[in-house]
Amino acid sequence: MIDAAEKSSIIRMFHVHQNYGPKKALIDITLDIAKNEFVFISGPSGAGKTTLLKLLYLGEPVTEGQILIDGINLARIPRKRIPLLRRKFGVIFQDYKLIPTKSVYDNVALVLEAAGAKKRLIQKKVRNVMRLVGMEDRLKSYPPSLSGGEQQRIAVARAIIGDPKIILADEPTGSLDEESAEIILDLLRGVHIRGATVIIATHDKALMRKTGGHVLHLQQGRLDTSVFLEKQYDNSIF
Repeated sequence: MIDAAEKSSIIRMFHVHQNYGPKKALIDITLDIAKNEFVFISGPSGAGKTTLLKLLYLGEPVTEGQILIDGINLARIPRKRIPLLRRKFGVIFQDYKLIPTKSVYDNVALVLEAAGAKKRLIQKKVRNVMRLVGMEDRLKSYPPSLSGGEQQRIAVARAIIGDPKIILADEPTGSLDEESAEIILDLLRGVHIRGATVIIATHDKALMRKTGGHVLHLQQGRLDTSVFLEKQYDNSIF
């Protein structure tokens, strides 16, 4: 019999610890994130936000505990199936991680090429997603010629082109001006409306106040459940 939580949750973490030598980055994290939730992971720098995201897409192995992604136990997944698991994710990095020597088109198309999609489908989907992020006219440009806000829009396009179930965004507006940040936030809202689970790691209090969704608060590697369960989206927690 499948319990209700397992059926509705896309991410489950059970007593997760993450250590880097003697340093404890995450301490006894247990949580459920439902399908199609919009979630913020808040907390100061060094609280463990980026570490938590990395564990979800197997950017690094967990020290202790269990993580289930869409019913798949990460501790039991064969190495050869990890690339398939990662296709469930679209990841947006704070520093964009675009390839500077490849065009915008090639940076975005890379996801579908790695999945073995046909060239005609890739061309169609790249144009569609670039139109969505308002950058269709920059397909032949190279990342160094773009502003920070434009590069982040390209990063969003790359993250969503494979229609992932889960979007992970690590400080996606941290280095952007207010106008560019609002564009990125609108794009993430749109992805959420179309059915994806969106998880944003940020310490930007204004961003959290204006959006809506649940707030998971990390403090020195620990999840503050009193904030999450009792004061979701109450401005007093900021």
